[in-house]
Amino acid sequence: MSKRRIIIGCLVLVMLSAGVLIYALHGAQTSIENYDSIRRAPKIHPDYSNSVIPSNIAPLNFSVLEAGSRYFVKIHSKQGDPVRVYSRSGKIVIPERPWHKLLDLNRGQQLNFDIFVKAGTGKWNRFNTITNEIAGENIDPVLVYRKIYPAISTFGKMGIYQRNLHNYSESLILDNEYYAGGCLNCHTFCGNRTDKMLIGIRNVKYGSSAILIENGNVQKIGTKFGYTSWHPSGRLATYSINRIQQFFHSARDEVRNVTDLDSLLAYYLLDSKTIKTSPQISKKDRLETYPTWSPDGRYLYFCSAPVLWSDRNKIPQENYDKVRYDLVRVSYDLDRDEWGELETVISAQDTGLSNLLPRISPDGRWLLFCMADYGSFPVYHESSDLYLLDLKAFEQTGQATPQRLQVNSDQSESWHSWSSNSRWIAFSSKKESGVFTRCYISYVDQSGKVYKPFVLPQKDPTHYDSCLWTYSVPEYVTEPVRVTGEKLRRVVRGPEKISVSLPVTMATPRPGALPGSRQTWQERE
Repeated sequence: MSKRRIIIGCLVLVMLSAGVLIYALHGAQTSIENYDSIRRAPKIHPDYSNSVIPSNIAPLNFSVLEAGSRYFVKIHSKQGDPVRVYSRSGKIVIPERPWHKLLDLNRGQQLNFDIFVKAGTGKWNRFNTITNEIAGENIDPVLVYRKIYPAISTFGKMGIYQRNLHNYSESLILDNEYYAGGCLNCHTFCGNRTDKMLIGIRNVKYGSSAILIENGNVQKIGTKFGYTSWHPSGRLATYSINRIQQFFHSARDEVRNVTDLDSLLAYYLLDSKTIKTSPQISKKDRLETYPTWSPDGRYLYFCSAPVLWSDRNKIPQENYDKVRYDLVRVSYDLDRDEWGELETVISAQDTGLSNLLPRISPDGRWLLFCMADYGSFPVYHESSDLYLLDLKAFEQTGQATPQRLQVNSDQSESWHSWSSNSRWIAFSSKKESGVFTRCYISYVDQSGKVYKPFVLPQKDPTHYDSCLWTYSVPEYVTEPVRVTGEKLRRVVRGPEKISVSLPVTMATPRPGALPGSRQTWQERE
């Protein structure tokens, strides 16, 4: 037999085998007519059920956690062809193109998952249909977050990544291997856009700095910005200066803890390349942190607590667990660069809890924040929950009545952000393991109802089972970050920087200036 005939014969066999396989799959997917009904929902993981999902989200792949030898899922809605998936392992990997077509045709409709499992008896079982609702509003196309290993006391590998939410494409913006280790965090965008952003860098060799990306240009500001918020004009960024100290408990589920020994707020003016502060945002007897601007730029919201110790150089043996932050705001006139009077929005005395991480929806209606038992670092507190405040009602009545959200678990919820259309929130939660934070997404309707969250979908539905990364500080953006990798590395490692004078003192600063001090601020998280 000639070599050519052997090759042709092999191809025919392959094609026949493929045809038999396709026929078998097609038959299994379309002819399950005889089955027993199981009067309960099937166990699936991740739990993609009873949520509101965007039509432009990547397929919600999952595993069916029911014993069986074959698995079949039919995904359907009112219009369009159903999506059918057949599996031998229980992993349900949904094809992207028909998934997106089905969701796009059925905005505002229910999305149904009919799940069949072939039992050991050889008979199919059909479980109760799992449903989700397809929202009418899209989600922003990109989510930016930091991935870091949950180390105890050292900086390991970490990076800022961006994820295309329409599919599973993830790309690196910057990681600390580009500049010989250290920390990077506090990625901050102006108005959900990527044309103006900041990234904080801490490194022994190259120093601490803030990397400013503006319209494709990259500059290094010669000081570390802490928690940062852009004024909506893009003309200034307000940030915290924190003296943070990590310590450990001898016996607790989460042994790590953090105390902010001293802090204040300052702001960087882009045009003049200067840093300023004001007594309203940097009182000598208060700890100020977590600034966020209202979308109209009229108010700066932040967290403020009394200093309960005299020595700001070491962790106090007492009172660290009695520090509770008020949520306050101060008016600001951008053209005059003038600050108004400080007012309390939510008092720690009234709530009995520490009020942290305020973020305002871009439409100005809702204020999302955390409450925890004490302190300023909610990711280390199981008590940390998300709350929502109606700012429209607050302006009308002067009364703040925050609502605890049903998205909360018995683990820490924290580090949240809003989509540009104010309909979606992203937040970090430890609800699955108590150790690793994952990114969750929830829909928020116009009345402020927040729906059941779903975890950021992955192509492999078992991805999180073995993933040792912690996902934190998720931020929605309307387009990808264009300046990444090598270009950012060259600026971090390069000698050129914008020099700024940043001395710090325990005394209240003069308006418009930061007076000198011999104190140094510890570069730790």
